[in-house]
Amino acid sequence: MRSRLLTVVGLAALLLAVDPGWLPGQPRVRRVTTVAAIRHFPAFFHAQPVLVRGELKITGDRVELMSPDQVVPLLTGDSTPSEGTYDVRGEVFDIGKLTPDDPRLGGLELRRLGVDADDRWPRQGELVVIRTAGMDPAAPLPSPSIRAIALDPHRYEKQRVTVAGEFRGRNLYGDLPQAPPGAGESRDEFVLRSADAALWVLGKRPRGRGFQFDVNSRIDTRRWLEVAGVVQYEHGLTWIQADELREVEPQKEQVVTKAPPPAPPIPPEVVFSVPTEGETDIPPDTNVRIQFSRDLDPESVKGRVRASYLGAESVERGEPQAPGIATVLGYDPGTRVLEITFERPLERFRTVTVQLLEGITGTDGATLEPWTLTFSVGG
Repeated sequence: MRSRLLTVVGLAALLLAVDPGWLPGQPRVRRVTTVAAIRHFPAFFHAQPVLVRGELKITGDRVELMSPDQVVPLLTGDSTPSEGTYDVRGEVFDIGKLTPDDPRLGGLELRRLGVDADDRWPRQGELVVIRTAGMDPAAPLPSPSIRAIALDPHRYEKQRVTVAGEFRGRNLYGDLPQAPPGAGESRDEFVLRSADAALWVLGKRPRGRGFQFDVNSRIDTRRWLEVAGVVQYEHGLTWIQADELREVEPQKEQVVTKAPPPAPPIPPEVVFSVPTEGETDIPPDTNVRIQFSRDLDPESVKGRVRASYLGAESVERGEPQAPGIATVLGYDPGTRVLEITFERPLERFRTVTVQLLEGITGTDGATLEPWTLTFSVGG
Protein backbone atom coordinates (compact mmCIF):
# COMPACT_ATOMS: atom_id res chain seq x y z
CA MET A 1 0.00 0.00 0.00
CA ARG A 2 2.82 2.40 0.88
CA SER A 3 4.62 1.75 -2.42
CA ARG A 4 1.37 2.28 -4.36
CA LEU A 5 0.77 5.58 -2.56
CA LEU A 6 4.30 6.73 -3.33
CA THR A 7 3.77 5.82 -6.98
CA VAL A 8 0.58 7.90 -7.17
CA VAL A 9 2.25 10.86 -5.45
CA GLY A 10 5.22 10.58 -7.77
CA LEU A 11 2.97 10.52 -10.83
CA ALA A 12 1.09 13.59 -9.64
CA ALA A 13 4.37 15.40 -9.05
CA LEU A 14 5.50 14.54 -12.57
CA LEU A 15 2.27 15.82 -14.10
CA LEU A 16 2.50 19.04 -12.12
CA ALA A 17 6.00 19.51 -13.38
CA VAL A 18 4.76 19.17 -16.97
CA ASP A 19 1.68 21.33 -16.43
CA PRO A 20 1.75 23.26 -13.14
CA GLY A 21 -1.87 24.29 -13.52
CA TRP A 22 -3.11 20.73 -13.61
CA LEU A 23 -4.51 18.94 -10.60
CA PRO A 24 -6.08 15.46 -10.56
CA GLY A 25 -9.80 15.53 -11.26
CA GLN A 26 -9.72 19.10 -12.57
CA PRO A 27 -10.49 19.96 -16.22
CA ARG A 28 -8.13 22.19 -18.12
CA VAL A 29 -9.35 25.77 -17.73
CA ARG A 30 -9.60 27.98 -20.76
CA ARG A 31 -6.98 30.75 -20.81
CA VAL A 32 -7.83 34.32 -21.77
CA THR A 33 -4.92 35.56 -23.84
CA THR A 34 -3.88 37.53 -26.92
CA VAL A 35 -2.88 36.72 -30.47
CA ALA A 36 0.62 38.03 -29.74
CA ALA A 37 1.03 35.79 -26.69
CA ILE A 38 0.08 32.73 -28.74
CA ARG A 39 2.57 33.66 -31.45
CA HIS A 40 5.41 34.40 -28.99
CA PHE A 41 4.82 31.33 -26.80
CA PRO A 42 3.43 28.51 -28.98
CA ALA A 43 4.87 25.74 -26.78
CA PHE A 44 3.01 27.09 -23.75
CA PHE A 45 -0.36 27.39 -25.50
CA HIS A 46 -0.19 24.22 -27.65
CA ALA A 47 -3.31 22.05 -27.16
CA GLN A 48 -4.73 24.60 -24.69
CA PRO A 49 -8.28 26.00 -24.89
CA VAL A 50 -8.19 29.79 -25.19
CA LEU A 51 -10.35 32.88 -25.54
CA VAL A 52 -8.82 35.54 -27.81
CA ARG A 53 -10.06 38.88 -29.11
CA GLY A 54 -9.05 40.13 -32.52
CA GLU A 55 -9.98 41.43 -35.94
CA LEU A 56 -11.25 38.76 -38.33
CA LYS A 57 -9.67 38.93 -41.79
CA ILE A 58 -10.85 36.75 -44.68
CA THR A 59 -8.73 36.40 -47.82
CA GLY A 60 -10.20 33.86 -50.21
CA ASP A 61 -10.54 30.69 -48.13
CA ARG A 62 -7.93 31.78 -45.57
CA VAL A 63 -9.27 33.09 -42.25
CA GLU A 64 -7.02 34.94 -39.79
CA LEU A 65 -7.39 36.66 -36.45
CA MET A 66 -5.38 39.88 -36.20
CA SER A 67 -4.22 42.00 -33.30
CA PRO A 68 -2.32 45.29 -33.64
CA ASP A 69 1.01 43.43 -33.57
CA GLN A 70 0.44 39.79 -34.64
CA VAL A 71 -1.79 37.46 -36.66
CA VAL A 72 -2.79 33.81 -36.24
CA PRO A 73 -4.65 31.59 -38.77
CA LEU A 74 -8.00 30.10 -37.79
CA LEU A 75 -9.31 26.65 -38.69
CA THR A 76 -13.03 27.36 -38.73
CA GLY A 77 -14.62 24.32 -40.35
CA ASP A 78 -17.51 25.05 -42.69
CA SER A 79 -18.99 28.29 -41.34
CA THR A 80 -17.21 31.63 -40.99
CA PRO A 81 -18.86 34.94 -40.09
CA SER A 82 -18.14 38.20 -41.88
CA GLU A 83 -15.13 40.34 -41.03
CA GLY A 84 -15.17 42.31 -37.78
CA THR A 85 -13.93 42.19 -34.19
CA TYR A 86 -14.65 38.88 -32.45
CA ASP A 87 -14.02 36.99 -29.26
CA VAL A 88 -12.83 33.61 -30.51
CA ARG A 89 -13.02 30.42 -28.46
CA GLY A 90 -10.90 27.53 -29.57
CA GLU A 91 -7.85 25.37 -29.09
CA VAL A 92 -4.30 26.32 -30.06
CA PHE A 93 -2.24 23.90 -32.11
CA ASP A 94 1.38 24.08 -33.12
CA ILE A 95 0.95 22.03 -36.30
CA GLY A 96 4.57 20.94 -36.20
CA LYS A 97 3.89 19.11 -32.92
CA LEU A 98 1.13 17.03 -34.55
CA THR A 99 1.14 14.37 -37.24
CA PRO A 100 -0.92 14.52 -40.45
CA ASP A 101 -3.32 11.82 -39.19
CA ASP A 102 -3.95 13.42 -35.79
CA PRO A 103 -7.72 13.17 -35.13
CA ARG A 104 -7.77 16.76 -33.84
CA LEU A 105 -7.11 17.88 -37.42
CA GLY A 106 -9.84 15.67 -38.88
CA GLY A 107 -12.20 17.48 -41.25
CA LEU A 108 -9.99 20.59 -41.43
CA GLU A 109 -8.41 21.62 -44.71
CA LEU A 110 -4.80 22.55 -44.04
CA ARG A 111 -3.94 23.06 -47.70
CA ARG A 112 -5.48 26.51 -47.57
CA LEU A 113 -2.72 27.37 -45.08
CA GLY A 114 -0.06 26.10 -47.44
CA VAL A 115 0.36 22.72 -45.70
CA ASP A 116 0.85 19.69 -47.94
CA ALA A 117 1.41 16.54 -45.88
CA ASP A 118 2.76 14.76 -48.97
CA ASP A 119 5.39 17.46 -49.51
CA ARG A 120 6.68 18.94 -46.24
CA TRP A 121 5.15 19.04 -42.78
CA PRO A 122 5.77 22.28 -40.80
CA ARG A 123 8.49 22.41 -38.18
CA GLN A 124 7.57 23.09 -34.57
CA GLY A 125 6.67 26.74 -34.09
CA GLU A 126 6.45 27.38 -37.83
CA LEU A 127 2.64 27.26 -38.12
CA VAL A 128 0.50 27.97 -35.07
CA VAL A 129 -3.27 27.99 -35.52
CA ILE A 130 -6.49 28.16 -33.52
CA ARG A 131 -9.08 25.47 -34.17
CA THR A 132 -12.22 27.42 -33.38
CA ALA A 133 -15.09 26.23 -31.24
CA GLY A 134 -17.09 29.41 -31.69
CA MET A 135 -16.85 33.15 -32.06
CA ASP A 136 -19.01 36.03 -30.91
CA PRO A 137 -18.94 39.68 -31.91
CA ALA A 138 -16.74 41.48 -29.39
CA ALA A 139 -18.84 43.31 -26.81
CA PRO A 140 -17.63 46.49 -25.12
CA LEU A 141 -15.55 45.62 -22.10
CA PRO A 142 -16.77 46.74 -18.67
CA SER A 143 -14.64 48.61 -16.16
CA PRO A 144 -11.02 47.36 -15.96
CA SER A 145 -10.60 43.86 -14.57
CA ILE A 146 -7.95 41.19 -14.85
CA ARG A 147 -10.02 39.46 -17.51
CA ALA A 148 -10.69 42.60 -19.53
CA ILE A 149 -7.02 43.62 -19.49
CA ALA A 150 -5.82 40.12 -20.42
CA LEU A 151 -8.30 40.00 -23.31
CA ASP A 152 -7.55 43.46 -24.73
CA PRO A 153 -4.32 44.88 -23.24
CA HIS A 154 -3.95 47.49 -26.00
CA ARG A 155 -7.07 49.26 -24.76
CA TYR A 156 -5.64 49.71 -21.25
CA GLU A 157 -1.92 50.12 -22.01
CA LYS A 158 -0.34 53.06 -20.10
CA GLN A 159 -3.56 53.57 -18.13
CA ARG A 160 -3.79 53.39 -14.33
CA VAL A 161 -6.22 50.72 -13.19
CA THR A 162 -7.38 49.00 -10.02
CA VAL A 163 -8.12 45.26 -10.16
CA ALA A 164 -8.54 42.39 -7.72
CA GLY A 165 -7.60 38.76 -8.02
CA GLU A 166 -6.36 35.60 -6.36
CA PHE A 167 -2.69 35.60 -5.37
CA ARG A 168 -0.80 32.92 -7.36
CA GLY A 169 2.77 33.51 -6.22
CA ARG A 170 5.57 33.70 -8.75
CA ASN A 171 3.53 31.87 -11.39
CA LEU A 172 3.37 28.79 -9.15
CA TYR A 173 0.46 27.30 -11.11
CA GLY A 174 1.77 28.02 -14.61
CA ASP A 175 -0.99 30.52 -15.41
CA LEU A 176 1.28 32.52 -17.74
CA PRO A 177 4.12 31.56 -20.10
CA GLN A 178 6.88 33.61 -18.46
CA ALA A 179 7.65 36.76 -16.52
CA PRO A 180 7.75 40.08 -18.40
CA PRO A 181 10.85 42.21 -19.04
CA GLY A 182 12.24 43.68 -15.83
CA ALA A 183 10.97 40.88 -13.63
CA GLY A 184 13.52 39.28 -11.37
CA GLU A 185 15.17 42.53 -10.35
CA SER A 186 13.41 42.53 -6.98
CA ARG A 187 12.33 38.86 -7.18
CA ASP A 188 8.99 39.86 -5.70
CA GLU A 189 6.91 39.85 -8.87
CA PHE A 190 3.78 37.71 -8.69
CA VAL A 191 0.67 36.64 -10.61
CA LEU A 192 -2.95 37.56 -9.94
CA ARG A 193 -5.70 35.40 -11.39
CA SER A 194 -9.43 35.94 -11.76
CA ALA A 195 -11.66 33.30 -13.37
CA ASP A 196 -9.91 32.24 -16.60
CA ALA A 197 -7.47 35.18 -16.85
CA ALA A 198 -4.19 36.12 -15.17
CA LEU A 199 -1.75 39.04 -15.10
CA TRP A 200 1.73 39.66 -13.74
CA VAL A 201 2.20 42.32 -11.04
CA LEU A 202 5.58 44.06 -10.75
CA GLY A 203 6.99 46.85 -8.65
CA LYS A 204 5.50 46.07 -5.22
CA ARG A 205 6.16 43.30 -2.75
CA PRO A 206 3.01 41.39 -1.77
CA ARG A 207 2.94 42.78 1.74
CA GLY A 208 1.05 45.49 3.58
CA ARG A 209 -1.15 46.12 6.58
CA GLY A 210 -2.10 42.69 7.95
CA PHE A 211 -0.55 40.57 5.20
CA GLN A 212 2.83 39.38 3.96
CA PHE A 213 2.75 36.81 1.19
CA ASP A 214 5.56 34.53 0.06
CA VAL A 215 5.86 34.48 -3.75
CA ASN A 216 7.55 31.07 -3.66
CA SER A 217 4.98 29.27 -1.50
CA ARG A 218 1.42 28.14 -2.22
CA ILE A 219 0.32 28.69 1.36
CA ASP A 220 -1.14 32.14 0.56
CA THR A 221 -2.52 31.38 -2.88
CA ARG A 222 -6.16 31.27 -1.82
CA ARG A 223 -6.06 34.87 -0.61
CA TRP A 224 -6.94 37.92 -2.67
CA LEU A 225 -5.22 41.21 -3.36
CA GLU A 226 -6.41 44.48 -4.84
CA VAL A 227 -3.73 46.08 -6.99
CA ALA A 228 -3.53 49.62 -8.36
CA GLY A 229 -1.00 50.58 -10.99
CA VAL A 230 -0.27 51.20 -14.67
CA VAL A 231 -0.87 48.57 -17.36
CA GLN A 232 2.19 47.65 -19.41
CA TYR A 233 2.39 45.47 -22.51
CA GLU A 234 5.34 44.10 -24.48
CA HIS A 235 5.90 41.12 -26.80
CA GLY A 236 2.69 39.33 -25.85
CA LEU A 237 3.14 39.83 -22.10
CA THR A 238 0.85 42.04 -20.02
CA TRP A 239 1.51 43.25 -16.49
CA ILE A 240 0.61 45.93 -13.97
CA GLN A 241 3.38 48.14 -12.62
CA ALA A 242 1.89 48.41 -9.16
CA ASP A 243 2.07 51.29 -6.68
CA GLU A 244 -0.63 50.22 -4.21
CA LEU A 245 -1.67 46.85 -2.71
CA ARG A 246 -4.21 45.78 -0.16
CA GLU A 247 -5.76 42.47 0.84
CA VAL A 248 -9.46 42.04 0.05
CA GLU A 249 -12.06 39.35 0.63
CA PRO A 250 -12.16 36.55 -1.97
CA GLN A 251 -14.79 37.08 -4.64
CA LYS A 252 -17.09 34.46 -6.07
CA GLU A 253 -16.09 33.40 -9.55
CA GLN A 254 -17.64 31.29 -12.25
CA VAL A 255 -15.51 30.03 -15.10
CA VAL A 256 -17.59 29.12 -18.12
CA THR A 257 -15.67 26.75 -20.35
CA LYS A 258 -16.78 25.85 -23.83
CA ALA A 259 -14.57 23.08 -25.10
CA PRO A 260 -13.78 22.83 -28.81
CA PRO A 261 -16.09 20.45 -30.63
CA PRO A 262 -14.76 16.92 -30.72
CA ALA A 263 -12.66 16.22 -33.78
CA PRO A 264 -14.32 13.89 -36.27
CA PRO A 265 -12.87 10.37 -36.10
CA ILE A 266 -10.42 9.36 -38.82
CA PRO A 267 -11.84 6.58 -41.03
CA PRO A 268 -9.89 3.31 -41.12
CA GLU A 269 -8.12 2.52 -44.39
CA VAL A 270 -6.63 -0.58 -45.97
CA VAL A 271 -2.86 -0.48 -45.47
CA PHE A 272 -1.97 -3.54 -47.54
CA SER A 273 -3.31 -6.89 -48.66
CA VAL A 274 -1.98 -10.33 -49.53
CA PRO A 275 -2.49 -11.05 -52.43
CA THR A 276 -2.00 -7.53 -53.77
CA GLU A 277 -4.31 -5.82 -56.25
CA GLY A 278 -4.02 -7.32 -59.74
CA GLU A 279 -1.62 -10.09 -58.69
CA THR A 280 -1.66 -13.21 -60.88
CA ASP A 281 -0.84 -16.91 -60.56
CA ILE A 282 -2.12 -17.12 -56.98
CA PRO A 283 -2.27 -20.68 -55.54
CA PRO A 284 -5.80 -22.13 -55.25
CA ASP A 285 -5.32 -22.82 -51.52
CA THR A 286 -4.48 -19.20 -50.69
CA ASN A 287 -5.98 -17.11 -47.92
CA VAL A 288 -6.53 -13.33 -48.16
CA ARG A 289 -5.08 -11.08 -45.46
CA ILE A 290 -6.01 -7.40 -45.23
CA GLN A 291 -4.46 -4.99 -42.71
CA PHE A 292 -6.10 -1.73 -41.64
CA SER A 293 -4.74 1.59 -40.40
CA ARG A 294 -7.09 1.68 -37.38
CA ASP A 295 -8.94 -0.80 -35.19
CA LEU A 296 -12.13 -2.26 -36.62
CA ASP A 297 -15.34 -3.11 -34.82
CA PRO A 298 -15.43 -6.90 -35.43
CA GLU A 299 -19.23 -6.96 -35.32
CA SER A 300 -19.42 -4.51 -38.22
CA VAL A 301 -17.42 -6.88 -40.45
CA LYS A 302 -20.00 -9.66 -40.27
CA GLY A 303 -22.01 -9.95 -43.48
CA ARG A 304 -20.02 -7.19 -45.18
CA VAL A 305 -17.28 -9.21 -46.87
CA ARG A 306 -18.06 -10.76 -50.26
CA ALA A 307 -15.90 -12.98 -52.47
CA SER A 308 -16.92 -13.92 -56.03
CA TYR A 309 -15.60 -15.08 -59.38
CA LEU A 310 -15.62 -12.71 -62.32
CA GLY A 311 -18.97 -13.03 -64.07
CA ALA A 312 -17.60 -12.35 -67.56
CA GLU A 313 -15.40 -15.46 -67.34
CA SER A 314 -18.43 -17.60 -66.50
CA VAL A 315 -20.20 -16.32 -69.62
CA GLU A 316 -17.19 -17.27 -71.71
CA ARG A 317 -17.30 -20.75 -70.20
CA GLY A 318 -20.98 -21.14 -70.98
CA GLU A 319 -21.97 -21.24 -67.29
CA PRO A 320 -25.38 -19.83 -66.36
CA GLN A 321 -23.72 -18.07 -63.44
CA ALA A 322 -20.44 -18.06 -61.59
CA PRO A 323 -20.09 -20.60 -58.77
CA GLY A 324 -20.28 -19.23 -55.25
CA ILE A 325 -17.35 -18.85 -52.87
CA ALA A 326 -17.87 -19.67 -49.19
CA THR A 327 -15.62 -17.87 -46.75
CA VAL A 328 -14.67 -17.88 -43.07
CA LEU A 329 -13.64 -14.57 -41.50
CA GLY A 330 -11.19 -13.98 -38.70
CA TYR A 331 -10.14 -10.58 -37.32
CA ASP A 332 -7.06 -10.08 -35.12
CA PRO A 333 -7.37 -6.76 -33.22
CA GLY A 334 -3.73 -6.93 -32.15
CA THR A 335 -2.42 -6.65 -35.70
CA ARG A 336 -5.61 -5.11 -37.21
CA VAL A 337 -5.61 -7.91 -39.80
CA LEU A 338 -8.72 -9.44 -41.35
CA GLU A 339 -8.05 -12.95 -42.66
CA ILE A 340 -10.42 -14.46 -45.22
CA THR A 341 -10.22 -18.25 -45.48
CA PHE A 342 -11.95 -20.07 -48.33
CA GLU A 343 -13.82 -23.24 -47.36
CA ARG A 344 -12.69 -24.97 -50.57
CA PRO A 345 -9.66 -24.30 -52.78
CA LEU A 346 -10.33 -21.63 -55.39
CA GLU A 347 -10.95 -22.80 -58.94
CA ARG A 348 -7.94 -22.58 -61.22
CA PHE A 349 -7.58 -19.93 -63.90
CA ARG A 350 -10.30 -17.73 -62.54
CA THR A 351 -10.37 -14.10 -61.47
CA VAL A 352 -11.49 -13.53 -57.87
CA THR A 353 -12.97 -10.33 -56.49
CA VAL A 354 -13.04 -9.64 -52.73
CA GLN A 355 -15.22 -6.75 -51.62
CA LEU A 356 -15.44 -4.95 -48.30
CA LEU A 357 -18.95 -3.54 -48.38
CA GLU A 358 -20.31 -0.33 -46.94
CA GLY A 359 -20.95 -0.35 -43.20
CA ILE A 360 -17.65 -1.62 -41.80
CA THR A 361 -16.59 0.77 -39.04
CA GLY A 362 -13.72 1.46 -36.72
CA THR A 363 -14.06 1.12 -32.97
CA ASP A 364 -14.71 4.89 -32.80
CA GLY A 365 -17.56 4.67 -35.33
CA ALA A 366 -15.69 6.04 -38.37
CA THR A 367 -16.75 4.26 -41.56
CA LEU A 368 -14.42 2.40 -43.91
CA GLU A 369 -14.82 3.32 -47.56
CA PRO A 370 -15.96 0.32 -49.66
CA TRP A 371 -12.88 -1.46 -51.02
CA THR A 372 -12.24 -4.08 -53.71
CA LEU A 373 -9.37 -6.51 -54.30
CA THR A 374 -9.00 -8.44 -57.56
CA PHE A 375 -6.49 -11.26 -58.27
CA SER A 376 -6.14 -14.23 -60.61
CA VAL A 377 -5.76 -17.87 -59.59
CA GLY A 378 -3.04 -19.92 -61.32
CA GLY A 379 -2.92 -23.57 -62.26
